[in-house]
Amino acid sequence: MAIIKPFRGVRPPVEFAKEVAARPYDVLNSAEAQAEAGEKSLLHITKPEIDFTPIADEHSEEVYAKAVENYNAWKQRGWLVKDPEECYYIYAQTMDGRTQYGLVAGASVADYLEGNIRKHELTRRDKEEDRMIHVREQSANIEPVFFAYPASKEMDAIVARVTTGPAEYDFVAEGDGFGHKFWKIDDPAVISRITEIFAGIPALYVADGHHRTAAAALVGQERAKANPRHTGDEEYNYFLAVIFPDDQLKIIDYNRVVRDLNGLTPEGLVEALGRDFVVEDKGAAEYRPNALHNFAMYLDGKWYSLTARPGAYNDADPIGVLDVTVLSNLVLDRVLGIKDLRSDKRIDFVGGIRGLGELARRVDSGEMAVAFALYPVSMPQLIDIADTGNIMPPKTTWFEPKLRSGLVIHEF
Repeated sequence: MAIIKPFRGVRPPVEFAKEVAARPYDVLNSAEAQAEAGEKSLLHITKPEIDFTPIADEHSEEVYAKAVENYNAWKQRGWLVKDPEECYYIYAQTMDGRTQYGLVAGASVADYLEGNIRKHELTRRDKEEDRMIHVREQSANIEPVFFAYPASKEMDAIVARVTTGPAEYDFVAEGDGFGHKFWKIDDPAVISRITEIFAGIPALYVADGHHRTAAAALVGQERAKANPRHTGDEEYNYFLAVIFPDDQLKIIDYNRVVRDLNGLTPEGLVEALGRDFVVEDKGAAEYRPNALHNFAMYLDGKWYSLTARPGAYNDADPIGVLDVTVLSNLVLDRVLGIKDLRSDKRIDFVGGIRGLGELARRVDSGEMAVAFALYPVSMPQLIDIADTGNIMPPKTTWFEPKLRSGLVIHEF
């Protein structure tokens, strides 16, 4: 069962919501954040290194202290205000005419530690610790994590009723043009029923934000161990999540670019790939993979279709069936000599939101030698991998749109 709870959100007054809301800390580098951050932007709290000249080391003690200083200042100035009662919230995002509706709630630390919040990626301890410092020093989850749950018709009906009313926040974000709406649920009967519905849901799934999830849960565990009067009801036993029904989510492609051909000529690479793939020259026009086990390759000014031959992969293996595994095993490792996707500097990763043109640009510029576009992973594949305790290869899933940070914060 999934344990969730309402909470007293800290959030901007309506007139400040668009100015406070910001893209997540990990989709911008420090220079981009500094250029993007307006006076009230949450980036001054999530990436406080931008307030130093020159930009400071984001892992320095002065930067962590600046985050706390700025958070307190935002509350003192009335740019962030705490709701008087515990609520759930609905957060809707619209991209390319498609809207997804997430429940904003406190997710359970115990659920994460016991495996009822299931993950599909490995985390790195250094990145966990960086996020843990922010959570520890703020005693707050400033940014939400992005979860999925098995869709529930009753939850869909509740969300539909809530969202027929006017949204508290309703704005289109500059830059990406995505729409963001936000409603508060403060009816005790509705709150109680939502909690009951989720108690009948067997598991939640981390879609995006594995490091933030781990950090939040580990800090909650620390607080519990440090409290001799711990009961399990304290607010630190929960962390900020936006939980979407799985049938509303769309995973987009996460592609690869490689700096060199491992000593091969372009013709030699095409010939080598013929062992495991049916290779078709598609010319200069962009080619997008159209099915599982079909790939696009951009090489020497041309696009190619690569279709893995039967027997070259294992459809009975939840990891082996993934196209990232097929590409890693048959191309990146076997042909191009890339053994470790996490550490090899010859490879880079490009989110599908940037389009196929970004792959061609990086190859045509001479920065990279070849690019590969993949057919995206499906939500059923992700859930199957998480349910079976498997871990996806690095850089497998890309969710879009990203959650805006700053619409609501959870304090403990």
